[in-house]
Amino acid sequence: MTEELFRNDATLFECEARIVAVDDAGIELDRTVFYPQGGGQAGDAGWLVLSDGTALAIADTRKHPERAGAIAHVPASDADPAAWRAAFVPGAAVTARIDGQRRRAHMRLHTATHLLCALVPHPVDGCSITAGYARLDFHMNEPLDKEALTAGIARFVAARRPVRHRWISEAELDANPGLVRSMRVQPPRSATGEGRVRVIDIEGVDAQPCGGTHVADTHEVGDVIVTKIEKKSAMTRRVVLGFAVAPATAAG
Repeated sequence: MTEELFRNDATLFECEARIVAVDDAGIELDRTVFYPQGGGQAGDAGWLVLSDGTALAIADTRKHPERAGAIAHVPASDADPAAWRAAFVPGAAVTARIDGQRRRAHMRLHTATHLLCALVPHPVDGCSITAGYARLDFHMNEPLDKEALTAGIARFVAARRPVRHRWISEAELDANPGLVRSMRVQPPRSATGEGRVRVIDIEGVDAQPCGGTHVADTHEVGDVIVTKIEKKSAMTRRVVLGFAVAPATAAG
C-alpha cells in the first residue's frame, strides 16, 4: 500500500519516496503527497524528480485499478515512454513534488463545497472538484438564489472557522447516518467493519465524511462565488462554484 501523506497534511507539497512498481497504470511509490482522483476531487499533477535532477511530469494521479491501496502516478502524455521507463525504475529514489497552485485551488474549492452544504440542507447527488471550478448537484426542487449563496459563503469565509479532520470508527458512523450527505458515494469501509472513517469538521458549520484535501481555516477559501445555478431535472439543482479572481498557474 502507498503511504498517503496527504491525508494528515494537505499542505505537504513535496516528499522523498522510492519507486515500488512501474506498469501501464503509472508509477507506484512507497509514499506520496499526490492525491488520487476520488470523492469528486481531481487527482494531483506535478513532477517526480530523480537524484540527478531528471524530472518527469505527472499529469494525473489515480487509485491503481488492480492493486488495492496502491496509487498510480500517471506520466504526461508527451513524455517519451522509452526514456522515462529506462530512468524511473523500481528501487529508484525520487522527490515527489505536486503542482502547489493546483492543489491550493482544489483545497479552496473543496472546502467551499462543504460551506455550500451548510447553506443548502439537501442530499448531494453528485459533485466535481477541479482546479478551475467545483459543482454540487442537490436532490431538491426548490429554487436557489445565486447572490444569497455567494453571500453565505462569504460570511463563513469572514468568520475564519477552523477546518480540521478527525477519524471515527465505522460503528460511530453507523450511529450517526446524518453525517453522510452524498446519495451515491458512501465512505469506504473495511472488510471487517472495524475500520476508520475520516471526517472533515468545519467548526460550527459542517461535519461529514471526506477523504479530500482542505484548507485549515475558512478564511483561506477566499473569494469563491456561485457562478451558475441550473435545474438539471425535476429533482436536481446544480450549483457551480468558481473563483472571483483566477489563481495564478504554477510553472514547471
